[in-house]
Amino acid sequence: MQSSALPLGHAAARETQFPAADRISHSASSLLVICNGHGEDLIALRVLEALHRKCPNLPIEVLPLVGIGQAFEHALAAGWLKRLSPSAPLPSGGFSNQSLRGLIADLAAGLTLLSWRQWRCVRRSAKAGKAILAVGDLLPLLMAWSSGGTYGFIGTPKSDYTWRSGPGRALSDHYHRLKGSEWDPWEWALMRSSRCRVVAVRDHLTARGLRRHGVAATAPGNPMMDGFKVESSPAALNRCRRLLLLCGSRMPEAGTNFKRLLEGLGQLDSDLPLAVLVAFGSQPSLNQLEAILRTDGYLPSTPPIDTLGAKACWVKGTQLLLLGPGQFNRWAAWTEVGLVTAGTATEQLVGLGIPALSMPGPGPQFKRQFAIRQSRLLGGAVLPCQSKEELADRLQRLLKDDSLRQRLGRIGNRRMGTAGGSAALAALISQLLLGDRRAPRQRSV
Repeated sequence: MQSSALPLGHAAARETQFPAADRISHSASSLLVICNGHGEDLIALRVLEALHRKCPNLPIEVLPLVGIGQAFEHALAAGWLKRLSPSAPLPSGGFSNQSLRGLIADLAAGLTLLSWRQWRCVRRSAKAGKAILAVGDLLPLLMAWSSGGTYGFIGTPKSDYTWRSGPGRALSDHYHRLKGSEWDPWEWALMRSSRCRVVAVRDHLTARGLRRHGVAATAPGNPMMDGFKVESSPAALNRCRRLLLLCGSRMPEAGTNFKRLLEGLGQLDSDLPLAVLVAFGSQPSLNQLEAILRTDGYLPSTPPIDTLGAKACWVKGTQLLLLGPGQFNRWAAWTEVGLVTAGTATEQLVGLGIPALSMPGPGPQFKRQFAIRQSRLLGGAVLPCQSKEELADRLQRLLKDDSLRQRLGRIGNRRMGTAGGSAALAALISQLLLGDRRAPRQRSV
């Protein structure tokens, strides 16, 4: 879901309106959103906030298929969004498709029964006349289709850039090249259903691949790039080189990766003052991160100024490390380079034009194949490192070479696109899925 990152020629220029607009023959009075992952929850939230501004009286419900949907807490507290059950945290954190051990753990924790109960909830909602919006990949798409109701789909994880960028020697690259799309034939079939009124994907390259298979897919914009405060870094940090550290949101993996990234910083052969901004959510907790810092030789200190938004400050040599829960949207634009073992947040950071270095670990999420796929998706704007020594060496080069940082930043910005996708998707959903004939017809970006 982004502005086109590569020229698509006359095919993109000819795309003027959504073919699905002519199929509207219903009007849904409420909406159920199903999504399957932390990143998908954040994307869904951005779209729903825009939809709520556009249609403030529309009843909206959300059913997180993975976890409990912590991203929706503020909207739930405000009263305009309702969360349905059943939902529950899973041992794999939603990455059972990347690990047999994770799948076994999820099954042991009751995944089969949970999915069955969630499907019944979706089907009841469809029978009650609610429109269904699926956000994510095959699982929510399949649930929406099997509900028997009208539905839309925002496909978040797959992009044709992952097999069209890079060396392309993996078996999966040949498979996707043969299909001409990263999405699979059974997914095309679900998207081509006459009950599927909206199909939106993350970029024009991917949308074009789907259209070749009869799917009326579009890419109206990227909601992942909405909601950031783009402001200059405060003067108190300008004497330092500024890094943003993103260790992920799933414990215990996030804690392990946090320690590994700190070890990479410890390999820097420089007396250069560093301000390391550690942005995180509800997990890992502040106490968990501070325990790791203490064992790694950092000492507690006082933040340079109170207005930075840091909850704690630690120092080690020339490194000033600030811990800021909930500060990612504010801190991201202050930094020069990211040190990352995260998914969605990494894409957002790179989309702001900030290159990043990643260091894959044992998983279950941020493993080597995940990191390589992420790098190819983002055109090399995030560079995987295989060791803490390689991380330190590449970081040293990025900090010294302004032109390299700027070049990688431009690539990341093009791959992720600009802000405004949430409003465009909200208008699209209102018109095509909810049947608002008063809404103006949208044009593809």
